[in-house]
Amino acid sequence: MRRSVLRLDRVVALLLGLVLLTGGVAAALWGARRLPAGVPAPDAVSTGALGTAFGASWWPVAAGAGGAVLVLLGLWWLVSHLPERAGGTVALSGSAPGRRLQLDLDSPVAVAADVLSATAGVRSARGALSRGTRGGRVVTLRALVEPTADIPAVVAAAEGVCEDLLRVIGRSDVQARVQVAVARRARQLSRVS
Repeated sequence: MRRSVLRLDRVVALLLGLVLLTGGVAAALWGARRLPAGVPAPDAVSTGALGTAFGASWWPVAAGAGGAVLVLLGLWWLVSHLPERAGGTVALSGSAPGRRLQLDLDSPVAVAADVLSATAGVRSARGALSRGTRGGRVVTLRALVEPTADIPAVVAAAEGVCEDLLRVIGRSDVQARVQVAVARRARQLSRVS
């Protein structure tokens, strides 16, 4: 997710929260008849104009256009929150204008996932690379472990794999994390007679 989208989310959430909080407090004060002196408030709310708007000939067109705009805004919001793919190559230290050393990040991430999946008790592991919120890259290793697995041993192996991976990549803007999920049922192994 880009920083501009994160800022927009925070501003919209703050404004929406303030509007809802102010409206809720005002409605509670109005209902309890405790509005401050000088604040004009009707004794009852009439929806007569709104009821006639629903019956107007322009209402279906306006409602359809408003719905289409909201659907497009919702799709844009969902797409803007997808994690950015951060694969490809990065420049290594020692690069110079005349010569450029590059590292393909997808290969070490795939090898790290393979090494983690070879750990006792790990059913499968896969790696993904995404952009972090501060511009760096984040390697996420996801491991599915058996219910009978020794979790401390899996965690120790995952930490070792992450340390090795970060040492291979050799960049300070790359971080690694591991997500461990425990399978609901143990895998049934077929018997060989």
